[in-house]
Amino acid sequence: MAKPYFTRKNLIALSLSFFYAILLVFTGLCLGGTIVNKKNPIAQLGQLFNFKAITPGVSGIVCLLLVALYIIVFVAVCIYERRYAVVNNKNPYGAKMFVSYILSFIVCLILSLGVGLLIQKPLELENILNVLTYIWQSVILTTIIYVILAILIGGILLFVVNFLLVDKPYKFFSNKDLAIIDDEEENEPIDISANFDEATATMEGFGPSAPGAAGAAAGASGAPGEGSVVSRRESLEDREKVFPALSKMDAQYEGYAIEEIETDNYSLEEICTRFRNYLAKEEKLYYDIETIRYYISGFGATHFMILEGLSGTGKSSLPRYFAKFAGCNLLFLPVQATWRDKTNLIGYFNDFSKNYTETEFLVGLYHGNYNPDMIHIFVLDEMNISRVEYYFADFLSVLEYPKEDWKLQIMQLPYDFIPPAKLLDGVIQIPENSYFVGTANKDDSTFTISDKVYDRAITIDFDNRNTPFDVKGEAGQIKLSYSKLQSLLKDAKAQAANHMTEQDFEKLYKITDYIYEQFDVTFGNRILNQIEEIIPVFVACGGKKEEALDFLISRKVISKLEGRFEEYVKGALRDLLALINKTYGPNVLVRCEKEIQSLMRRL
Repeated sequence: MAKPYFTRKNLIALSLSFFYAILLVFTGLCLGGTIVNKKNPIAQLGQLFNFKAITPGVSGIVCLLLVALYIIVFVAVCIYERRYAVVNNKNPYGAKMFVSYILSFIVCLILSLGVGLLIQKPLELENILNVLTYIWQSVILTTIIYVILAILIGGILLFVVNFLLVDKPYKFFSNKDLAIIDDEEENEPIDISANFDEATATMEGFGPSAPGAAGAAAGASGAPGEGSVVSRRESLEDREKVFPALSKMDAQYEGYAIEEIETDNYSLEEICTRFRNYLAKEEKLYYDIETIRYYISGFGATHFMILEGLSGTGKSSLPRYFAKFAGCNLLFLPVQATWRDKTNLIGYFNDFSKNYTETEFLVGLYHGNYNPDMIHIFVLDEMNISRVEYYFADFLSVLEYPKEDWKLQIMQLPYDFIPPAKLLDGVIQIPENSYFVGTANKDDSTFTISDKVYDRAITIDFDNRNTPFDVKGEAGQIKLSYSKLQSLLKDAKAQAANHMTEQDFEKLYKITDYIYEQFDVTFGNRILNQIEEIIPVFVACGGKKEEALDFLISRKVISKLEGRFEEYVKGALRDLLALINKTYGPNVLVRCEKEIQSLMRRL
C-alpha cells in the first residue's frame, strides 16, 4: 500500500504537518508558561499581539496535544483519500471527494477539540472558553512562526543549493536559453533527430494532440526524417511540452504504478459461461459457447488475435463488451486506409513545433505501464483496410521476443533531455498486460492478410448467424485482473490431463504430414507452440481437445490451401477428408471438414 498511496510528495506533506504539530505543542507550552518560563520569547511575542494570558493546566495541554495529533491524522487521511481517488480513476477535486475531505475534517475536529473540551475540569462555560482561546492563540502564533521559519529555512536552502550548483544549468531555464549560453562557447550543431520516424499522411481523429494540425505543421517544415539537423539553439524544451499527455499521466500517478487491483474469483469455465450469458441478457448479442471459449483461451496462447468475418457478425462487439464485462481498459481504434508504418500507431516527432504527436495508442501503452494489473485491450477495427504488414510490422516482431524485451524505440532523444518516467531513452515498454485484437472484414474493400500475420495470431471466424437463446445462470459483470487471468491460465496449463498426449500428436502428425506431402504447406514450430499453449486453456474453459484442434488446424493449416487450382488439388482434398474421418472419426473435426468441402466446391 505504501507505493501507490504514500509517494514522496505526500510524505513531504506529512512530515511538514508533523513539524507543524510539534511547533504547535511547543508554542502552546510557551504561551501557557506551565513548563517553560513565562517570560520566554514566544510568550512575549504573544503579549505584542495582546493575547490573553491563560494558564491551561493539565487538561488544557492534553486538549492541545489532541489537536496537534489530529492535525497529522487529518493530513494523512486527506492524502490517502486523494490517492484513493487517483488510483481508482476518480477526480480528486470533484464534489464527492470534497465532501469526503470535509467529513474527515469534522471527524478529526470532534475527536481532538471535542474530546479535549469534555475532559476539562471543571466542565464550565468559562473554563471551556479559556481553553478555546488558548488553543486559538496557539494556532495563530504557531502559523506565524511556521511561515517565518519556512521563509528563513527556504532562503538558506535556496542559497546553499544554488551555490553548490552554480556551474550547472538552472532547471527553470528553457533549453533554448541554455542553447544560447552554450553557443557562446561552441557553435557546433548536434544532430538529435537523424533517427526520428518519418511523418506520414494526416491521421483522422487520432491521438490527444490534434494530429491533423500537427501533421500539417510537419508537412510545412519538411518530414522530420533522416538528415534533419537540429542545433542546440533549436533543441527540445521541457518534457511537458514535448510529451504533454505522457507528462500529465506522470503527474497523475506521481511516478508509481498501481500494483494490484480488485478481482473476483471465478474459474475459466465460469467466466466463459457468465460472459456468454451477459452478452445475451445485457447486450442482446448471441454467440455460441465455442466462440467464447476460443476467444478466452486465445489469451493463453498469444497477445494478438484476429476476428475475421463478414460485416455485422459481431466481431467488434466481442472485445468491446468483454472489456466492459471484465473491467478491462479498452482502446477502440478504427484503422485508416492511409496507414503505412508504426508512426500511425505510436506517433512521431514534429520537427516544426518541436513536440511529439502523441496518439491514443501510445498513451494507452503508457497507461498500461502504470497499471500492470489491469488488462488492456487494443482493438484495431477493420485492420485490413490498410496493409497490416506495414503499420503493425514492429509489433509483430517485438511480440515474438521474451516479454522483458517488448520494447519499441519512439524517438532518438537529445543527450540533455529528461523524458517522461516510463519512456527511458526514448523507448516504451509494451506492457505484458496488453492484448491486441484486430477485426478483419472479408470483402473487396480490404487487403488480404498474409500468412506472416495469420501465423502469429489466433484467428477466429465469424461466419455463422447465431440464434437467440434463453439465459440460464448468472450474467452480471465481474472484475478480472491481469494477475488473476495469468493465474487461471497457468493453473490450466499445469493440469496434465488438459494437454495433448502422444497418441493425440500421432493423429495430428498424420494430417499435417499428408498436407505437407500433397500441398507443400508446412506445420511450423510456432503453430505447434500455439497448440500446446491453447489446448489446455480451452479444455479448462469447458471445451474438448478435438474442438480446439479442429479450430487450429482449420485456421492454421487448411486455410492456406485456398487459392490452389491445380488439377490434382480436388482429388488430394478428397483424400484429406477421408484421412481426417478415418483418423478422428466423422463429424469430429467439423470445421476442417467444412473448410475442405468449401474448397472442393470452388474447384
